This record gives sequence, C-alpha cells and structure tokens, in this order.
Amino acid sequence: MHCPFDARILLIFGAIAFLVLQMRLFATQSDYADRIAAAVESENRCISQLKALIDQISSQQGRIVSLEEQNKRLDTKVLQLSTRIVDFENQETSSHLTSAQPVAAVVVMACNRADYLDRTVQSILKYHNSVSAKFPLFISQDGTDQQVRLKARSFPQFTYMQHLDDEPIHTQSPGEIIAYYKIARHYKWALSQLFDRHSFSRVIILEDDMELAPDFFDYFEATASLLDKDSSLIAVSSWNDNGQRQFVQDPEALYRSDFFPGLGWMLKKSLWTELAPKWPKAYWDDWLRLNETRKGRQFIRPEVCRTYNFGEHGSSFGQFFRQYLETIKLNDVQVNWKEEDLTYLMEENYKKHFAELVSKAVPVPALEAAKAYNIDGDVRIEYDSQRTFEAIARQFGIFQEWKDGVPRTAYKGVVVFRWQTSRYIFVIGPHSLKDLGIN
Repeated sequence: MHCPFDARILLIFGAIAFLVLQMRLFATQSDYADRIAAAVESENRCISQLKALIDQISSQQGRIVSLEEQNKRLDTKVLQLSTRIVDFENQETSSHLTSAQPVAAVVVMACNRADYLDRTVQSILKYHNSVSAKFPLFISQDGTDQQVRLKARSFPQFTYMQHLDDEPIHTQSPGEIIAYYKIARHYKWALSQLFDRHSFSRVIILEDDMELAPDFFDYFEATASLLDKDSSLIAVSSWNDNGQRQFVQDPEALYRSDFFPGLGWMLKKSLWTELAPKWPKAYWDDWLRLNETRKGRQFIRPEVCRTYNFGEHGSSFGQFFRQYLETIKLNDVQVNWKEEDLTYLMEENYKKHFAELVSKAVPVPALEAAKAYNIDGDVRIEYDSQRTFEAIARQFGIFQEWKDGVPRTAYKGVVVFRWQTSRYIFVIGPHSLKDLGIN
C-alpha cells in the first residue's frame, strides 16, 4: 500500500527538480542573451568609432595631399624665381651680346642627361672661342634635374635658362609617350625666350647629344645670308640623314631639300613669328615636315654632316641609332666658307643647277638597280611608288622613311647620295624630271 505513494512522492520531487533545472537554464540563457546583447552593442560602438576614425584619417590624408601639392607648387615658384634671378644676373651680358648683332644665338636643349650635356658643351667650346661674339651660347633645361642644373651652371660661357612647367599633359591618343609633348613645350618656350625676350634675329638649335665639326660655326655664318635673302627657305640644317661614310665625299657640297633634317638647325625670327602661334603640342619635327607647314618651302643641308648625334639613349629609345646614326661621318675638314660662292643655292639658281646634274646621269630601271654598281659615272633610278622607293633604298642602305609623301633628304622627289666614290646616284620620283624641267 506504501509503494504507490512513494512513487508519487518521487514523481513530485522529480517534477520539482525538473522545474528548478529549467528555471536555472532559463536564467542562464537570459544571462547569456544579456551578455550577447551587450557584446553586440559594444561591437556596434567600436564599428562606429572605427568609421569615425577612418573618416578622420581620410580627411587628414586629403589635407596631406593638398599640402604636398601646395608644397610642390611653392618649390616650382622658388625655382622659377631662382631662374629669374639668373636671368637678371645675365641681363647685362645678354644686352651686350644683342647690341653686338651676333650671327645667331646657340641654344643646347637639355633635360636629364648630365653626362651627355657635358660632352656636347665640351665639343662646342672646342671651336667657339674665336667666334664667341658672333654666337652667344645658351643652355635651356627642361625640368628640375639637379645634376643637369649644376652641370649647366658650371660653364660661365653659357647663359642658363630653365623651363618649369607643372601643367598636366593630355595626350591626343592613349599610350602616347608624354616626353614628346614635354619636348614640344620646351622648344616653344626656349625659342620664345631667345627670339621674343632676347630679340635675336637667328637661333641655332642643338640637342644635348651632339658633337660639332671644326667648321660648324663658319658653316652657319656663311649660310645665314641665304636664310635672310631667300624667302623660300625655312631653315638651314647641319645634318644629312644619308650622311653615312659610304654615301658622302664632298665636304663643300650643299643641297636644298623638301624634308626637314633637324639635328642642329638655324631658324630666323620672321619664320618663328609665323610658326609660333601654330606650334604643335607634340612631334614638332614631324610637324615641320608637313606640306601644310612648309608651304612649298625648303631647307639647306650639307652632304657631310656638321653635327654627330651620339644619343643612343633618349626619349626615342635609340630609334635608328645602330642602323643609321652610328655610322654618320662628321666633317673633319676646315672648309673656308668665306671663299665659297653659295649663290647656286638660291631658289632661282638651284633648280637649274640640280637639273643639270640629274640630266647627265645614266638612266637605270628600278628592277635593274643592281646595275648601278657597275656603271661608271652618275646613275639615276626612277621609282613609281613609295613601295618601289623603299625597295631601292633597302638595296643601297639609305633611309626608307617618308613623311607626308616626301622621302628623307628629297628635293623634287629626288634622293641623291654618293656611292663609295665621287659619283652620284639619284633615286628619282615619277614626276621629278618634269618638276626639274628635264625632257
């Protein structure tokens, strides 16, 4: 009779124990829930504080960038002021040189190649002392390269100029080399300084990777009058693109060309006044080779170069250097240019002079160009297209490049060079004979 009662007692105690256990479990879960809620709230506060800190850091970074840009602008202004001080220091000298009516100012365009600049300057000074009054010297540096600046200012014979330009450059096409845009800006600025500010009547432009021939200055003095008298000329150059040793013979021979050679050239002020407002944003040299820029005008060039370009490393990454530039012959003969009669280079005389040379040459078909090797005397080979010209050029090893329909060095479509002797080879275009008045 007692067992059922005991069982009920046990069941009751068990139920009570289960309820107590559930109550404790509930209390524990509530405690954990409170702790989790507190943790989440704490995490949210941390995230909010972190975001605020990130916002503060971003704001500080923006201020730092702004200060850095401001500092950069201040550095540029300091350098500009420094350059102006140098200009003022040299103002008296420049005024004296201008009043002496020099033949031409000579400017070396430099940027970041101090070793190249030193080599170029040493070559200039080697021949400059006797003509210093006729050819005042300048170095124009683009940018802030400290080694170039120190090197340039170490030569008292040169007036130092510095081009500082912090305006952003926007290329016309994606992937273009920005250096060509910087170079065009530098050239325009430097020429403006010399023509407009210093009022020189002529300027000879050199680059910081050139060596000069012994008669470099005499050559430009002799041709300056041609540039002044003949309105059909844009510039006089010291360079021949096909001036490799196997293609040249006569150090006294000069030519007219429809192709701008560059690489050591002289421009007069009236031409600069015309060109300056239209100066291109980049590729200034190719711009001078366009027909719309030339307007039928031409350039004087020598047969044997008066400058040698040693710039294997530069903005053009040594383009053509091994193939064409390295073997250029630099003139080593002291030509007495004062005794030379250069009137044959005037427009009204040159066409007849050149036509006589071409008319005497033996015609050879383009497909039989190899026969030119075995013919005594001058030879003319006619091309009927750019493709044919390039095939002939490859056969002899001369420049194949064209710009706006004009082959390098060409006059009236005729490219002329010597072939290992004093004899001429004329590569003539389909309209060259007619343009030269040859039947």
